[in-house]
Amino acid sequence: MKSSKTNTNKRLKGKFDILSKIEWFGNRLPEPYMLFVFFIIILMIVSVILSIFEITVIDPKTAEELEIRSLWSSEGIEFMVTSLVTNFTAFAPLGVVLSVRIGIGIAEGVGLLEAGIKKIMLSFPAAMLPYMTIFTGNLATVAADSAYLILPPLAGMIYYSLGRNPIAGIITAFVGIASGIGTGVLIQGNEAILASLTNEASALISDNAPVVTPVDNYYFMVAGAVVATLVGGFISQKITEPRLGPYNENINYEVNPVTKEETIALKWSMYAGIIYLALVVIAIILPESPLRNEAGGLVPSPFLNGILTFIIGFFLVIGVTYGIKMKRIRNTRDAGRYMGEAIYNMRNFLVLILFISQFIAYFEWTRVGTWFAVNGAEFLTSVDFTGFSVIIGLIFITTIINFVITSGAAQWAIFSPIFVPMLLQLGYHPAYVQMAYRIGDASTSMMSPLNPYIVMILEFMREWDKNAGLGTIISHAIPYVICLLISLTLLFSLFTWLGIPIGPGVTTNIDMK
Repeated sequence: MKSSKTNTNKRLKGKFDILSKIEWFGNRLPEPYMLFVFFIIILMIVSVILSIFEITVIDPKTAEELEIRSLWSSEGIEFMVTSLVTNFTAFAPLGVVLSVRIGIGIAEGVGLLEAGIKKIMLSFPAAMLPYMTIFTGNLATVAADSAYLILPPLAGMIYYSLGRNPIAGIITAFVGIASGIGTGVLIQGNEAILASLTNEASALISDNAPVVTPVDNYYFMVAGAVVATLVGGFISQKITEPRLGPYNENINYEVNPVTKEETIALKWSMYAGIIYLALVVIAIILPESPLRNEAGGLVPSPFLNGILTFIIGFFLVIGVTYGIKMKRIRNTRDAGRYMGEAIYNMRNFLVLILFISQFIAYFEWTRVGTWFAVNGAEFLTSVDFTGFSVIIGLIFITTIINFVITSGAAQWAIFSPIFVPMLLQLGYHPAYVQMAYRIGDASTSMMSPLNPYIVMILEFMREWDKNAGLGTIISHAIPYVICLLISLTLLFSLFTWLGIPIGPGVTTNIDMK
């Protein structure tokens, strides 16, 4: 297949030298799990040095003066040897990952998510297509990594069938999925994973820190999804498509419409989902409902603390319903197979969690984490760097680190033990700190040469234009990155200055200086 377009890579040659160097550097970095092996080694060295100099820290939990403990001491070696399994199995995100994937895995495996995405995108006028592609990409993040396999190629075919440039569809879908890391109207597994990591980090410094739930960023995420949809759709319509121009090649690609059987199954799934949600609402409003708090409210409450259970139940209900109607689930063995496949697809992440859990456990045991948090907070206070500017700093740092580590969970596993306790010392709600991180993560991950999904997106693009290269993706992503970073940061500032909760009961009072 030959594209009539000028080779974008050649046209932009020389403008992305720094990005090429970043790519070269990043390709020589080890696998994410090996990064944590190196971090553990660094932690060992730091703990030895601090213990030799008899460095101490005042524990904010007890006000006791504690010595930094060395991992190379007899006590430290004993801890590492005897706690490995416990560190892994007691690590909260482990259970979250497995539970969420079991629920969403059935909906994904039986084809519900793919059919639903196609139905949404084909149901709106052509003029709304860029906006709906961004929004659908945002919704598709509920399928985790599979969203990158489902939506971009589908968007390309839909764009082509409507006489528009398929490359624009692929890029727009990619941006929608990437922005869904920090925005969205659906609670997904990522919320629970990040919340678990945040709570683990908060526990380093305080036993009384607010417990972060998967819905604690929800109000901002919904508002952010609206902003991302409007901004991303506008850029696609006014910049990306005009820049790409018309697509003049004749390719035998055909978008198969949602079949009658799939439409019926989708309706049955919707009805089942509505009934499920109605039953949950009834369970909440019943007199003396155990899902509400002692005062009868919902913030906080067992319902919010355990909302992940209801989310998993929802996807199980709609997934099983769709599978039965499509005759893809005929017995309990079929359902078990889909759940097993979902867990199998998480195998690489489970390996990563093994090493993350050890790093965080050692960080806590050595008291290096507490030392960093206390001294970091004292330093920020001494230089009067405690207002909203410190939050902007966290967003900026995240955008830069995205060029080295692009995994949201892996990066937060590194950041959270440092920034959450430190900013908690300054009075910031852990969920607020988490949201600041997510803004930076969502904004720049789409243009990082190290993003593992960029290679996948590039292959989808090359089905339509063999000359497409890394520079093609990055050059088209830059307008989205700049505009989304600015707009989401401004939105976050607005929430902060007006005192609008970013989630149920989550507000932050900041001295704006």
